[in-house]
Amino acid sequence: MTRPADFRTVVRKGRRVGGPAAIMHVLEQPASDPTRFGFIVTKAVGNAVTRNVVRRRLRAVSRDILEFVPTGRDVVIRALPGSDQVPWATLHAEITAGVDRGVSRG
Repeated sequence: MTRPADFRTVVRKGRRVGGPAAIMHVLEQPASDPTRFGFIVTKAVGNAVTRNVVRRRLRAVSRDILEFVPTGRDVVIRALPGSDQVPWATLHAEITAGVDRGVSRG
C-alpha cells in the first residue's frame, strides 16, 4: 500500500487491534483483491535509522504471515514508541495475533 488515501481509509474504517508494540488496522476488501500491508513508523519511534529498522522488521513479519491472511484484506501496522526494543519473537507473535483477531472479527 503506498497511497495516503488508502492508509486513511484503512485507519478510519478498519477494525483496530492494539498491542504494546503496534496497532493493527484491518479492512476487508473484495475477495478478488490482493492482501496489502502498509506501515506507519513515525518520528516518535526514533531517528531515521531506527525507523527503517522497525519498518524492515514489520515487513519481515508481514511476509511470514501473508499466506495465512485471507485475500482481500488491507492491513496497516502502526509502530508505537519502544517497538524498536521489542525482541523479534515477541513482535512476531504480537503482530500475528493482532492481524488474526482483526481478520476473524471481519
